[in-house]
Amino acid sequence: MVVSPRYLNGGPNKEFANVVDIRCRIKIPCFGGQHEVAFFHEYRAGVDWVFVDHPSYHRPGNPYGDANGAFGDNQFRFTLLSHAACEAPLVLPLGGYTYGEKCLFFVNDWHASLVPVLLGAKYRPYGVYKDARSILIIHNLAHQGVEPAITYQNLGLPPEWYGALEWVFPTWARTHALDKGEAVNILKGAVVTADRVMTVSQGYSWEITTVEGGYGLNELLSSRKSVLNGVTNGIDVDDWDPSADKYLPFHYSVDDLSGKARCKAALQKELGLPVRNDCPLIGFIGRLDYQKGIDIIRLGMPELMQDDVQFVMLGSGDGDTENWMRSAEAIYRDKFRGWVGFNVPISHRITAGCDILLMPSRFEPCGLNQLYAMRYGTIPVVHCTGGLRDTVENFNPFANGGEGQGTGWTFSPLSKESMLGALWLAIQTYREHKTSWEGLMKRGMSQDFTWNTAASHYEQVIEWAFLDPPYVQ
Repeated sequence: MVVSPRYLNGGPNKEFANVVDIRCRIKIPCFGGQHEVAFFHEYRAGVDWVFVDHPSYHRPGNPYGDANGAFGDNQFRFTLLSHAACEAPLVLPLGGYTYGEKCLFFVNDWHASLVPVLLGAKYRPYGVYKDARSILIIHNLAHQGVEPAITYQNLGLPPEWYGALEWVFPTWARTHALDKGEAVNILKGAVVTADRVMTVSQGYSWEITTVEGGYGLNELLSSRKSVLNGVTNGIDVDDWDPSADKYLPFHYSVDDLSGKARCKAALQKELGLPVRNDCPLIGFIGRLDYQKGIDIIRLGMPELMQDDVQFVMLGSGDGDTENWMRSAEAIYRDKFRGWVGFNVPISHRITAGCDILLMPSRFEPCGLNQLYAMRYGTIPVVHCTGGLRDTVENFNPFANGGEGQGTGWTFSPLSKESMLGALWLAIQTYREHKTSWEGLMKRGMSQDFTWNTAASHYEQVIEWAFLDPPYVQ
């Protein structure tokens, strides 16, 4: 059972807009009362989809927040989700029978992290779910669900379990002299109680055990190294297929790359850039925030624009960077384009039309854009971190008897100089070594980043989870 926030009606997942099958209603004891939730169900493609309904889920925005930021009652909303997830296998008659107690819970991030805590505190002491297991999947450790300590009483947990979620901020992080720094950390509770812990790349599973990448949980995660694994996410190769992509004006494949240059020319024309195949076109697609290294891009842009290159950015987020993108268009008229916002069709066309995709992320648990880029024959230049390190092999032109090896360029440390150095190597290779560049494209397009590969690794972790006894306090 995968536990994760996802919209039913009116949200991004439109394919479930017609689900109206209410299976049952239950009352959840938390936040000082009994809160009724309803279960909606649909069986599709061999999968039971169960949605939890409550008035607090009916609001504009995404499952986590809106344009004004995260919703202030998220702890309440996700506490309901976690309690409901634990009850669903016991009470829902799916296909004429309940799933019962022997099941596996995949718990995604802090939003569902009360599930393994509830298994240990509320169910297993009474002989329920003694044969079940839980696996915590961490997509971004920076988000942990930390709230004031007084909110523990709202979570529907026994008082003696406070220690599992207890969190004390260091002195320097407290707001005033009388602040004791006491809080509850829901993600920490899952790290303590889950039967296994996973991240979305092998590199990130190591980074979160370090002081720099652990966000205060590094020592705890290090103590659980024996049950900590990383598996790189897969990509949807039907949506991201250059030979059939509905958003592209021309199609191409690893066996026929001719459409790639035509996609580039069409993108340049669409963006109002000079149509030049000899000019390297560099792209960036992502959120405009500190994690993505946009400050490094801004620092390096004046020097990069002195070269004969073109650059396109697609993203939204930091308002100052959005304004900078608009002003950069005026400064570098025939070289730079900034698309403020996010647009799925244009993201596909940028991925296909660019020669190079730049990803200077400070940390990147997995990263998908570099996987899309390689599948589309666009060469990634990435900071050597997390999933970027795992998936992009640094180019070595002298390997394999001069045939070359690698799928892109990685750089470290994260600095303007290091990023520009990697970009200039890529630009020089594009201009002067066409055979090597084609080899880079074809090796990237031949990589297997499907979910089939990831699923086989998940199956192994599931097998390990059931070999070990479940967590008991």
